[in-house]
Amino acid sequence: MDKSLKQDEIDALFQAAKLHKAVAQADAGLKVQGYNFSRAGQISNEQMRAISLLNDMFARNLTHNLGVWLRSSFQVNLISAEQMPFNEFMMRIPEVAYVGSVRLEPLGALSVLQLDLALAPPMIDLLLGGEGKPGAIRELTDIEESILGSVVEVVCRELSSAWQPVGLSFNFEKRQMQTQIARIMPVTEKTLCLSFEIRMPDASGLLNLAFPAVVSNTILRRLIGDWGKQRRHSPETRQRVRERCAMIRFGAALQLPPVRMAARDLDDLEPGRIVQLRLPSNRAAELRVSGVPLFEAHPVSQGEHRGAHLTATLTDRLHRPLP
Repeated sequence: MDKSLKQDEIDALFQAAKLHKAVAQADAGLKVQGYNFSRAGQISNEQMRAISLLNDMFARNLTHNLGVWLRSSFQVNLISAEQMPFNEFMMRIPEVAYVGSVRLEPLGALSVLQLDLALAPPMIDLLLGGEGKPGAIRELTDIEESILGSVVEVVCRELSSAWQPVGLSFNFEKRQMQTQIARIMPVTEKTLCLSFEIRMPDASGLLNLAFPAVVSNTILRRLIGDWGKQRRHSPETRQRVRERCAMIRFGAALQLPPVRMAARDLDDLEPGRIVQLRLPSNRAAELRVSGVPLFEAHPVSQGEHRGAHLTATLTDRLHRPLP
């Protein structure tokens, strides 16, 4: 029996060996990970960045508008955005706190707003004409609750303004007692929870919001699908913006480069005196636009007006040190 192989058979064996090696390397590069069904519907990092960007806008607007209304220093910062069951959110609510229900239209769903009562005394004092003095954490009287309710309405108005890109409006309903909070949504509901830190001159506290799953899913689809993407304007709009930008006026000056002078030379300044600038006699002036040197130029006459004859660019010397 002839055991010798022909050349085409040898080539076929080598080709099969190479193919087997390539398949083995590809299999080794694959990483199989088991699917965790408990994480179904979890917010991705991209979605969380979009939510944080939207609520940073709300924090900035509330800082300005509520601070102006209270006539006091006021700072709001987003500190966290996370998903958790509603019962876990309720466990974070202090025993003495202001909790209200907020209806989100057009979905008709209810969300929960919780404000630390440490912020109530200075806010109420400011709105009554005081200096915003802090006070003890306690239950509010009917008048105090009505005054603080007006603050919550301002918060809801700023939320509606910030969340306008996703088509939601926030309407404050009423304050809820601790025993009534669990009725707003199922305790096992997976909620989107946002926490903001509020700082005033003599007090600080948290503003917490909890949205049900139906709301978070809706806003996430709109954020990633529409608002989260960069929108391109029509050619007509871009041309109109370009024409408007061409009408913007910038301050311009034709001047010699700045130099340093001794104090004794400045003390001797008087009309008729020639000041030595320690610049070469052939040194051109600089055309500066909004303080930025752009061109070397010489002053010239152009009819009844003065002009600047541009001779060279200064893009490589924008940050030239003083002589």
